[in-house]
Amino acid sequence: MGKLNISRLFLVLILSYLSDRANGRVNFKALDAKLKQLKKPAVKTIQMKPSFDFKEEKSNTEKESSSKLLMSQTWQRSGSCPEGTIPIRRIRRKDLLRADSIDGFGRKPREIVSKSSTTNQKDSHFPFINNTNIILPPLINQSVAMLFTLGSNFIGAKGDINVWNPSLSSPHQEFTAAQIFVKNGPGDVFESLESGWTVFPNVYGDRRTRFFTHWTLDSYTSTGCFDLNCDGFVHTNPQIALGAAVEPVSTQLGEQYYITLGIYMDPTTSNWWLKYGDDTAIGYWPGTLFSFLNHSSTLVEWGGRIYNPNVKKPNHHTKAGMGSGQFASALYGKACFIRNIAIVDFSMALKYPDWVGTWADEFNCYSLYNDQESNGTSPVFYFGGPGRNPDCP
Repeated sequence: MGKLNISRLFLVLILSYLSDRANGRVNFKALDAKLKQLKKPAVKTIQMKPSFDFKEEKSNTEKESSSKLLMSQTWQRSGSCPEGTIPIRRIRRKDLLRADSIDGFGRKPREIVSKSSTTNQKDSHFPFINNTNIILPPLINQSVAMLFTLGSNFIGAKGDINVWNPSLSSPHQEFTAAQIFVKNGPGDVFESLESGWTVFPNVYGDRRTRFFTHWTLDSYTSTGCFDLNCDGFVHTNPQIALGAAVEPVSTQLGEQYYITLGIYMDPTTSNWWLKYGDDTAIGYWPGTLFSFLNHSSTLVEWGGRIYNPNVKKPNHHTKAGMGSGQFASALYGKACFIRNIAIVDFSMALKYPDWVGTWADEFNCYSLYNDQESNGTSPVFYFGGPGRNPDCP
């Protein structure tokens, strides 16, 4: 634990120092205050593994056997971490200078919700669950294509997320992601945990596909961050780095790759664990962080998300690709998918949700399709699109 604490202390000091350098000065008073704040007794013990083991039966199909699970990361070609340490992505001065503000570095833009009480879609693709229309307030700076379930107490969610590298139209404050969300709390100050892959140049400095985590306590207003850019997530695994590039990626009608991700609450501690693959625990968000998620999640989402200030603006819509950049109707080998979707409730079993709904708020830009090939197989959720096109001006 000594090496781990020293590494984190060094990272925090460097971030504090570069914060003032980015503003054209070195604020030693603030640096000393930060150092004093950090001079407190080290945490001597952390939970190294979850106390649960959820079992799942997968329905193996021909398409599943033709896809490849990604377990390694690009950085591992250069070596491994010494015992007792974890991999931490290096933060440089240029990373901080890309942010709109130092305080906002490493966070998602705030999720702005329209005051309208309906989704206001022109194509009539409203969210439904159990054949009932669900009223969800539209996001005015994001576009989504998602599968969701709600109305129960969930303590886990997982899925196999097909990996692509879609294009972006603007590197500044634009991102595309394919991910799993678990949420609880009111819409204006919800708490959420999420993980998946993203292309986000403003945070990561390039257009590579990267494995990420994020959390918030207040709809991204002032809390939470990506990966290890703030206190919160406790990283315990020396082999998987947060924010690392995910390679190789899938190609049109070529090899298909995926990552298996799961977010699970430990019923004993209320800590939320992130798993990569079926059995590899990456780390956890302490249950003490949360007010709503300290018991369970009431909403789980799987799918794609685009952020850009020009989303939903006629004649100015972004050309950012979601998923593979192809519409969901292209199906396997062309469209992005999430399969082996499952939740965990207090029955402690991994299973497909009893009720699911779908929601694409710009169906002509980014579409979705929940496809069940045959009885006895779980559906495969396809989603994505190219953004601006003749039907999405």
